[in-house]
Amino acid sequence: MSQTYNIAVLPGDGTGPEVVVEGVKVLDAAAAKFGFKLNYQYYDFGGDRYLATGEVLPENAPTELGTYDAIFLGAIGHPDVKPGILEKGILLKLRFELDQYINLRPVKLFPGVPTPLKDKGPEHIDYVVVRENTGGLYTGIGGFTMKGTPDEVAVQSMVYNRKQVERAVRYAFEYTRKRNKKNTLALCGKTNVLTYVYDLWERVFHEVGRADFPDIKREYYHVDATCMWMVKNPEWFDVIVTGNMFGDIITDLGAITQGGMGIAAGGNINPFGVSMFEPIGGSAPKYTGLGVINPLAAICSGQMMLDHLGETEAAAAVEKSVMYVTANKLKGMGAGKMGHSTSQVGDMVAEGV
Repeated sequence: MSQTYNIAVLPGDGTGPEVVVEGVKVLDAAAAKFGFKLNYQYYDFGGDRYLATGEVLPENAPTELGTYDAIFLGAIGHPDVKPGILEKGILLKLRFELDQYINLRPVKLFPGVPTPLKDKGPEHIDYVVVRENTGGLYTGIGGFTMKGTPDEVAVQSMVYNRKQVERAVRYAFEYTRKRNKKNTLALCGKTNVLTYVYDLWERVFHEVGRADFPDIKREYYHVDATCMWMVKNPEWFDVIVTGNMFGDIITDLGAITQGGMGIAAGGNINPFGVSMFEPIGGSAPKYTGLGVINPLAAICSGQMMLDHLGETEAAAAVEKSVMYVTANKLKGMGAGKMGHSTSQVGDMVAEGV
């Protein structure tokens, strides 16, 4: 009897629905070939719903979404909604309430995809960032005093407890071992300035590594050095683990080195619950309805979802098909520069699975 997975689909805003269609197209092709089933339930959370009803996210939404095997997200962000309302009210709320404490970001340059890094190719850019996803500055601890006056003070605190740090570090070690490439995990921090938070991170990193992962080599880089080496020598990296703020920054740097937001995919992971997979780029509202947006990031996030669900053969087939398309079919990666429409790119990947 074939395995059936129940998937919550959040197409979201702007070009989100367009790339989700192509992602689902490829997922269905993989399911048909490898003998499993995907049942989809669609939700209209996003800017249009908010503008029509004033509701960002129904109160019961996290609980309901938590009953699915995975969540497939298109994009969140609407030009008629003040920045932060949807992002905090949907994305951050789901990450926190579903305890998706890992943001997993592969940084992989596919064949045929241009990179701004001189003399670097796919053999040089192939690593993964494990970003802690529910702590640090993003918890919103802080506030204002005397707001709007010359004496105004704004405070936002980077807060971590040992449990948060240890579970992120442990996931990163386990992921490095499973990846089985260079078997090297690098901690990205700032121990010379953030002498409390990253002292905790560094101690936990070495304690866990020494005790339970002696086969994994450990390295440490300050965040500024990490950015420098991601540009100069990306081939040094295998897996990087870091906190929420630094992870947010270096993953966007990684995305541009792998060809831009059109190819960058990510997962918000709860290893013991429901995880959410999404393209890294935004909703790109200026391209909505034109059929020119690159769907490969959404397709690759679907590939990550399959791998997470245990359908590793199907995931590998999707990635192989994407690599063939980037190497042989596309003129460029930007919106309107692919030489094919959004749906045509989806068709080519689906046919190659």
